[in-house]
Amino acid sequence: MPVIVLCSTKGGVGKSTTALVLAQVFSAAGKATTLIDADPNQPLATWAKRFSGNVPENLHVQGGINEETIVDAIDTAAAQHPFVIVDLEGSANLTASYAISRADLVLIPMRGKQLDADQAGRVVALIERESKAFRRRIEYRVVFSMATALVTKELKHIRATLEQKGIPILPAALKEKAAFSAMFQIGGTIFDLTDEDVSNPKSAIDNAKELALAVTNTLKEAEAAAA
Repeated sequence: MPVIVLCSTKGGVGKSTTALVLAQVFSAAGKATTLIDADPNQPLATWAKRFSGNVPENLHVQGGINEETIVDAIDTAAAQHPFVIVDLEGSANLTASYAISRADLVLIPMRGKQLDADQAGRVVALIERESKAFRRRIEYRVVFSMATALVTKELKHIRATLEQKGIPILPAALKEKAAFSAMFQIGGTIFDLTDEDVSNPKSAIDNAKELALAVTNTLKEAEAAAA
């Protein structure tokens, strides 16, 4: 079953939010999903524990994962559930290397900032090293997070630079939405939020579904190319 790894060597880029949003969309579509929290800060495990009564039955959150347990956790989950999503610590360490080695797709979240782009390049280099080590192509995509309607010159320059370097970009971004922050404050999923909770939750749901569709299409394309 597909293993999707969220990796960045920089914090604050929306890694955990992206992982949780994807997991919620897949589970809402009836696909049992395991969400592995390998971040020492345990943002996803904390969310699941704090709001345990509102976690979907088919969304399984595993916390306390480290370099010694990450491979077994991924392999066991992949044998049981249609989707496995792994959220990593914001650093290039052994846990990240092990997780990437098991990935069908690595997502590299970043904002439209040059510092984020520089760090994304480090992740790409790590993925390419793992690809050589395991003699298989590991698919990856940059995914822009916390995106707004304003397209700055900096963002245009970064996109152009990534394209020139042949670094693929996911054709959907995770936008800046109040609902995505509210998940961690109010609990439950974005599908539970109402207009009284946040402004325009439907817009966030539509964006989340768009992102998930882009991810599943990428996985299908990669599978077809490998066949």
